[in-house]
Amino acid sequence: MDQEKKKQTTASWQPHGRMSGVLVHPTSFPSPHGIGDLGQGARDFIDFLEETGQHLWQVLPLGPTGFGDSPYQSLSAFAGQTYIISPEDLKKEGLLTDADFEGEPQWNPRKVDYGQVIEFKVRLLKKAYAHFLELEAQTPAEKYTEPTLLERFEAFISKNAGWLDDFALFSALKDYNQGRCWLDWDADLREGKAAAKKEYTNLLRQEIRYYKFTQFLFQEQWMALRQYAAEHEVAIIGDIPIFMAIDNCDVWADRKLFRLDSKGYPLEVAGVPPDYFSATGQLWGNPLYDWGYHEKTGYEWWIRRLQRQLELVDYVRIDHFRGFVSYWAVPADAETAIEGEWKEGPGEKLFLAMQKKFGEDLPIIAEDLGLITEDVEQLRDQFGFPGMKVLQFGFENMNDNKYIPHFYDTPNCVCYTGTHDNDTTVGWYQHQGEEVKNRVRLMGNCDGNGVSLDFIRFAMSSVAKFSIFPIQDLLQLGNEARMNTPGVAADNWAFRYEQKDIDEAWRRDWLKRYTKVYDRTL
Repeated sequence: MDQEKKKQTTASWQPHGRMSGVLVHPTSFPSPHGIGDLGQGARDFIDFLEETGQHLWQVLPLGPTGFGDSPYQSLSAFAGQTYIISPEDLKKEGLLTDADFEGEPQWNPRKVDYGQVIEFKVRLLKKAYAHFLELEAQTPAEKYTEPTLLERFEAFISKNAGWLDDFALFSALKDYNQGRCWLDWDADLREGKAAAKKEYTNLLRQEIRYYKFTQFLFQEQWMALRQYAAEHEVAIIGDIPIFMAIDNCDVWADRKLFRLDSKGYPLEVAGVPPDYFSATGQLWGNPLYDWGYHEKTGYEWWIRRLQRQLELVDYVRIDHFRGFVSYWAVPADAETAIEGEWKEGPGEKLFLAMQKKFGEDLPIIAEDLGLITEDVEQLRDQFGFPGMKVLQFGFENMNDNKYIPHFYDTPNCVCYTGTHDNDTTVGWYQHQGEEVKNRVRLMGNCDGNGVSLDFIRFAMSSVAKFSIFPIQDLLQLGNEARMNTPGVAADNWAFRYEQKDIDEAWRRDWLKRYTKVYDRTL
């Protein structure tokens, strides 16, 4: 892109037409510090997208993670993941020095070791905060940046106080309580009584300010990266999990939003009913919303939640979209999901409230996978939300044609080779029987040796307006590179790639060529 065109872009680039792109979470980027971050590896990835004609980058939820490291079990609906703050960019800001990195572990460039990474990143962030306090103590004429870091920090605090104050206090209180879930705190804190919150706000003043500062650092780095993406005509697709984890700031700070008992424990929890894959269903354990209360507020919390996400990304994929029509509610003391029942969700009322705030064209992608009923499809189509088509599903059962590209009945959908919850396409193919493999070979006029690239071609050739593929499929990786295995607690969310993987000239040329062949360039 020429420099004059770049100057005309803003922090949000509005895409149009047929496009393709890559699904990769920032934790997977190359970086020298144990986990992908928002620094040079991220910018190199955006350069790669521009060079190969890709205009979409999809991420997983960007919130701070707790036990298990899942981005779908975030500590906040509004805060950012501080473990992906780039230490190298903090050095450029004067907030870290080379001495601060002494004793850094040797990292595996292809896998995140969250235990070591969290310990190391927290240590660096606390050093950055200490350096910030030193800068803050200097006279204005001696400050490091213009406008000063302090001025930008104070502006961030003021603008985001609606969620930031509670999150910073919640985080400081978790540290004070040795990381325990808020349900295990002393009664006054657990119940969020005003006097207790005021007392601990004073007691933990510096700890609270530290958490506000790290959120500020995330915000600055993410918005700079979003600007970089916009300058390279790359739109970012974010992700909103429909439910909150129980150990979540929003559940603690605003309990009226959820169906909880007087002590804060869920009355019912989320899950899915028994099906072909599980005789007992799935018991997720997330607290459920008090939709009646949300309606009385005009869905104010959901509107704030979407508004926050649209500050960070261009589109939002909403996970478990069917839960807005009806959701499986399981008694909190049940051992399996069998005892649940379907209950009515907010339906169109929620999205009409969103349209009133944001306009008719809501930038939402509906995750409509699984057992989807006609009323779910009607809600999706009423608001024009594109649904999801996953190629792997189409080949596993030829009687379910909705996932096979030549049966797509609308271009208003997103075609994926797979998702973060699937096997990689190579791993999937290796575990299929000969009948399925033969379908792939016949329909793709291929021999199966480059099956993940064949699936990318299938996706690009479809009528779907967007085609997206996990980076693992572009790199032709097997299940050793899988991002997540649902139902398995350990060894998830850890995949990383190295810069040399996407620097291979033939791979870039291949992607660029087929992007042009299937008219997904602008």
